[in-house]
Amino acid sequence: MAERLTVGVAARLSRYLQVLTQARKMGKDRISSQEIAEYTNINATQIRRDLSGFGKFGKRGVGYSVDSLLSEIRKILRTQGQHNIALVGAGRLGAAIASSPIFAEHGITISAVFDRDRSKVGTNLGGVPVSALDDLDEIVRERSIVVGVLAVPTESAQDAADRLVAAGVKIIFNYTQALIDSPPDVQIHTSNPAVELLYALYFHLT
Repeated sequence: MAERLTVGVAARLSRYLQVLTQARKMGKDRISSQEIAEYTNINATQIRRDLSGFGKFGKRGVGYSVDSLLSEIRKILRTQGQHNIALVGAGRLGAAIASSPIFAEHGITISAVFDRDRSKVGTNLGGVPVSALDDLDEIVRERSIVVGVLAVPTESAQDAADRLVAAGVKIIFNYTQALIDSPPDVQIHTSNPAVELLYALYFHLT
């Protein structure tokens, strides 16, 4: 698909993808726009409008084929194929991320884990050996990694991000509270559950 998605459409499609992935795991063959609406809190009319902009995926009264729609949305979001990511931080948060099956479900592989703690180097995290942070540049380039995940203490986040950028990483998911400085061509996505909860509470209580 040549045309670039707007941020709003891409965000909604990502939520539909999450629902469809879970629906398939539950053994569902078909799903309606109303069911997707119930799980995402996005209006069913908006869902149908989003999907109709990319072709005819469903039938009135029948709904959508879970497998077909899942495949189409992955094409639209360009998430097909295998994507290697680097995880920096082998502590409790890093261990939780590495052991989660969510990444594999979407064709994402944690292909390298790094930590500055020498006692953790050589151990395994989610089946991936932990490497020394000083080896990050070589391994990231060798494995063609373009996405990094920060699961380090806040005070170490900027240094870890700088190392990832120097190695050629263009997308960084920041699970710390640090404000990361980066070049204009590097995307920083910060995830903060407390802030997201406050956002949800605002719309629920007002």
